[in-house]
This record gives sequence, C-alpha cells and structure tokens, in this order.
Amino acid sequence: MFHLQSSQMLQMLEKSLLKNLPESLKVYGTVFHMNQGNPFKLKALVDSWPGFNTVVVCPQEQEMTDDLDHYTNTYQIFSKDPQSCQEFLGRSDVINWKQHLQIQSAQSSLDEVIQSLAAAKLVKVKKTQCILYMMPKTVKKLVPFLLDTQNFRPEAETPQVINQEMFKLSSLDVTHAALVNKFWHFGGNERSQRFIERCIRTFPSFCLLGPEKTLVSWALMDHTGELRMGGTMPEFRGQGLVSYILYIQTQTLEKLGFPVYNHTDKANKTIQKISHRLHHVAMPCDWNQWNCVPL
Repeated sequence: MFHLQSSQMLQMLEKSLLKNLPESLKVYGTVFHMNQGNPFKLKALVDSWPGFNTVVVCPQEQEMTDDLDHYTNTYQIFSKDPQSCQEFLGRSDVINWKQHLQIQSAQSSLDEVIQSLAAAKLVKVKKTQCILYMMPKTVKKLVPFLLDTQNFRPEAETPQVINQEMFKLSSLDVTHAALVNKFWHFGGNERSQRFIERCIRTFPSFCLLGPEKTLVSWALMDHTGELRMGGTMPEFRGQGLVSYILYIQTQTLEKLGFPVYNHTDKANKTIQKISHRLHHVAMPCDWNQWNCVPL
C-alpha cells in the first residue's frame, strides 16, 4: 500500500483519474478538492505506484474517531480491475471494517467484491444505486467523447424567473444545518447534522431566503465535489426554486473550474425532470453507495 502525500503525487493521481472518467468520477472529484487545499483532511491510498490498479480516498485516521459516524467514515473507491482488488480492499489499514462506514463509487462492478468482503468481515451491507449526472460544461471539458452518444446541449437552459422581491439569493449559514438535515433523505440525525455543518463551513453553498429571511430552498456541495442535500420547504415547492438554485450553483462552480455533478434516486421523477430541463447529462455508469454495519 502507498499513501500519496506529496502534492506532486496527488496531481499525478488526478491526471490519471481524468483518463478513467466517468467511472472514476467520485474519486476524481474528491482528489480534485484535495489538490485545492484538502479542506476535509482526506488521504489517498493506492495498491501500487505510479502504476496503480485501485485507489481509495478516505479521511485521515484522526478524523475517524467515532465508530458509528458513517458520514465521516466514508471511502471513495475506483479500480481499473474491480475483480482483482479484493485483497487490497480487505486490508484493515485500508478500510476499517469494524466501524459503521460508507463506500461510494461510480462502479457498480465493485458490488461483488464489496459483498464478498462484507460477508467475510461479518458486516451487513445496504446498497443504494442512483442516476449519476454531470453538468453540461463539465462534460464538454472532462468527457467530450460522451457528446457523441447523447443529444448534448453545452449550455444549461435558463430556469424560469423567480420573484426576486420575495426571494433573496444567499449562502447557507451553519444555523440552517438543522433544517437541511431534517429534509435530507440520507440524514435526520445528529451525526448527519454535524456533517452538513462541516460542508456549509467548508464549501460554497447556495440558498433562497424568504421575506422574513427564513430558509426556503437550498443546495450544498460535499467533500467529493458533488452537489447534494438540496431541498425546498414544502409550502414553496412547485415554483422552480430548486431549478434556479441549481442553475446559479452550477454556473458559479464551473467558473471556479470545479467538476460539477450530482445524483438522484431512480424513483425521484421531479429531480429527473429538473435535470433534463437544465440539460444535465446522465452518465453511462451509476452512483453507488454501500452502507456497511458490523454485525
């Protein structure tokens, strides 16, 4: 195992992962932000260097002190040969299988290896598979070969105009975390709220505030660079507010040079319609998450 610590190694890793998009997207997005200052204090592990087969990105040991906090104990994985990475992923100094943890990857082909390891480690696994989207300009910049496979439009359609007298564009404050947590599909507990607070403190966020400066609609970015945890208060839905925020958020992050992507549940037709309207490009691979709990 090799722990890539120097900035030169991490930049080499980023360039190598770029060649394996879109399957390497979750790891690529994370390493990109590690090379922008590594605000989440992550580390990158590879099975060999410089010619690696498998890369795992996860928090540094001092960050993973709560064995029950799977929001922090999260691993992003990419492998050039998913069938041969079981030994590497099974090492206790790569993944701490004794903790509650999450594994994220755009490679559904890792499922067999993860399920096999979980059985051997006496770990219960719950897999979530969603649609993975990349934003138009990010596709044009990073994976232009996908332009031939879809009816691609390089510019997002401008969303409907919102009532700017009623709604003011702003950024999230840490005090908003409890409300975001309440509506986040994967959240709703103390540990998820701490994770949301950390994302708000660390990365650009966007929201709309109502007439009394109350939170109406919002969108965040997590440590992998993915747009996540978006939502709108029930009484304000159906007015195109999420579309507006996603449009502004995407435009801003792309100007900063960030790779911009997100996912949505296969059953969430509302977000899928919004993504279609904004010309988000569905990737040929899935967004996968494995929640692992020791028995």
